[in-house]
Amino acid sequence: MKPVIEIHNITKTYHVGEIDVHALNGVDLTVGAGEFVAVMGASGSGKSTLMNLIGCLDEPTSGEYDLDGVRVSSLSRDAYADIRNQKIGFVFQGFNLLPRTSALENVELPLFYDRQKRISDPRKAAQEALERMGLDDRMDHEPNQLSGGQQQRVALARALVNQPSILLADEPTGNLDSRTSVDVMSVFQELNDQGMTILLVTHEKDISHYTRRIVEMKDGRILNDTPVRSRLIAREVLESLKGVEECCN
Repeated sequence: MKPVIEIHNITKTYHVGEIDVHALNGVDLTVGAGEFVAVMGASGSGKSTLMNLIGCLDEPTSGEYDLDGVRVSSLSRDAYADIRNQKIGFVFQGFNLLPRTSALENVELPLFYDRQKRISDPRKAAQEALERMGLDDRMDHEPNQLSGGQQQRVALARALVNQPSILLADEPTGNLDSRTSVDVMSVFQELNDQGMTILLVTHEKDISHYTRRIVEMKDGRILNDTPVRSRLIAREVLESLKGVEECCN
């Protein structure tokens, strides 16, 4: 399995006034192409800092990071932004969709920052990404006209429109009810089955069991790194929920 994320002895220290906060303390992590990894830990464990470093939203204090074979720490600021735009798709807990802007326009947005112009027809690419998420009939809808699950699907379409090799998701089910969370996890599992590499930050133990591997963090270090042994299949869970709903109705 080809590694797409290779982290060696990464540290991250924030200077808060006269105090040094050690968010990461010598983290080593390798993620292969096509893996689906949950990163878990309590608040302050370092999981969000690790995700920001992997996503090239922040730079480490020390250590080495290779992304898809590229030594990220050696890149210029512009090259840093380019690799982030080309290689990584982001999904957030709060959806981060622009209000009073259609789903289609929201999904198009990342393509305006593609200085390499890899995608020649942004409108078509955005339409195809929304179709992939089953939102063919919602392209002209604004966020306030969509359910929470539909908004997260728009956010997923936006994350995928640049055709990234890695998808990073930060608490993607945090604002969703239980059933909608399972529905969103079914989309992640489908993407992973198609070969997408996914890292998902979550504090929800049940959500982590939809992935294939769980990395647990504490005090800026990786405490455990284990495969998921009793993996939940979202489509099966949705079917069982549907049966319960039909029975109750």
